[in-house]
Amino acid sequence: MGNICGKTEPEPDAQAGRRLGSAPPPGPKTARVPQKVGGPPRTLGGAAGDESGGGDPADARRRAAEAAEARAKASSKGGKLQSQLNAQKKKNLSSTLAEASNQELRAREADEAAQARNWD
Repeated sequence: MGNICGKTEPEPDAQAGRRLGSAPPPGPKTARVPQKVGGPPRTLGGAAGDESGGGDPADARRRAAEAAEARAKASSKGGKLQSQLNAQKKKNLSSTLAEASNQELRAREADEAAQARNWD
């Protein structure tokens, strides 16, 4: 029986390294330097043949404002939770505090009723 971890053939990496005085292995060749991209500067977001991207800055500002309004309109729609949040925002401070106080009173009354039932 032989050793389980023994090796019967030498590994190809066993001879890694080099002798003193020998030349280093040749390094990899460097990649070509890419050519510089030329041409006039362009505004991002416009198509290549579209002139709307390079227009007046006031026009760009107007289009950005329209896009922001469209996003605000789209986000204002919502489901049940959004409507509850909107209703809560509409309440003023005094009505919010009164509602919290009523909830606390109901919780205390429920606790007192439970203690009265459990009293021996």
